[in-house]
Amino acid sequence: MKVKILAILSVITMIPALYMIFLFAPTEATQGNAQRIFYIHVPLAVVGAYGSAIMLFIGCLGFLITRDLKWDRFAACSAEMGVVFTAAQLLTAMMWAKPIWGTWYAFDSRGTLQIVLLLIYIAYFMLRSYLPDREKRAKLCGVFGLLGMVDVPINYLSIYLFRTQHPQPVISPGGGGVDPDMAKTLLMSFIAITLLYAYVFVRRLTIAKVEEEVDYLTQVALANE
Repeated sequence: MKVKILAILSVITMIPALYMIFLFAPTEATQGNAQRIFYIHVPLAVVGAYGSAIMLFIGCLGFLITRDLKWDRFAACSAEMGVVFTAAQLLTAMMWAKPIWGTWYAFDSRGTLQIVLLLIYIAYFMLRSYLPDREKRAKLCGVFGLLGMVDVPINYLSIYLFRTQHPQPVISPGGGGVDPDMAKTLLMSFIAITLLYAYVFVRRLTIAKVEEEVDYLTQVALANE
């Protein structure tokens, strides 16, 4: 029931979000329609990339404290979400950079740190694939997964700390703010993407639990042969 509710809410909010992004929000004077990627790019970064790192941190810390494997499952699913949403966020960044900067990717501090975060997620899964023993895998991955959280504050503060091609703060502290209709559109987009993230994450957790049960039953069957 919870999954169905999240699915319905995700669809219900995504429709007005798309309407507001492409039709309701005013066209930005300098960047034109290319700026509309902003309404998707920012929520993907905050909810998908940063949010996944925070959830990965919680899952890893939860396992290291309790040794309960459900937290390892939680962490693994969070890292999967991080790979998907961070990759999508970087793709929108490239789509936005090309018409504005004239290049698909500028090696600025925030973009580079975002790639580092994506590589941490990928390395986490590489580590999991090389460790067949579940307890040992959960322990080592729990320690490694904490690294993702290290990148987040540095990533977020990079536009304050370093000279970068990335735009200076807009909605962050010290930013210049946006048009009220733009702010409404961004808020609607945040709600829609957050609900989409929650729906996909809950579904992935359910599937991961079934996968673990199948693996366990397979091991038992092989041991009894």
